[in-house]
Amino acid sequence: MAQVKKGDKVKVHYHGKLTTGETFDTSEGRDPLAFEVGSGMVIKGFDDGVTGMEVGEKKTIHIPVDEAYGPKNPDMIVKMPKDNFPEDLEVEVGLPLMMSDQNGQQFQVVVTDIDDEGVSLDANHPLAGQDLVFDLELVEIEGGSPLIIMP
Repeated sequence: MAQVKKGDKVKVHYHGKLTTGETFDTSEGRDPLAFEVGSGMVIKGFDDGVTGMEVGEKKTIHIPVDEAYGPKNPDMIVKMPKDNFPEDLEVEVGLPLMMSDQNGQQFQVVVTDIDDEGVSLDANHPLAGQDLVFDLELVEIEGGSPLIIMP
């Protein structure tokens, strides 16, 4: 039976959990995740986890922080004065907000602290600093780009 290798296009059902058991994402009730192995479409640990699997195979993989979203970067936490926020916005810890950089690129931040000096915003990926656990089921291998062999 065919095994997944780099360049294959695959479809995978997954259940992503933190090491505490808390679910952060799942394909349950949705189409399976489709991606090309080794293309950078998913985190390295996920790519590595599906490599070698066969259609119908199920397994659980543990992805360390360095093969997931990396450690939290303290430089991605910024403090903004309270008067930078609209007066009618009720700012509270845990509130997700959208910000724009100087190029107009939007990204999500989360309020992590509020004090007299201002509001701390964390622009790290929500799963940064976390080891991850995925239950996987390989649904399909479409095969990679065809090879041309010269006679």
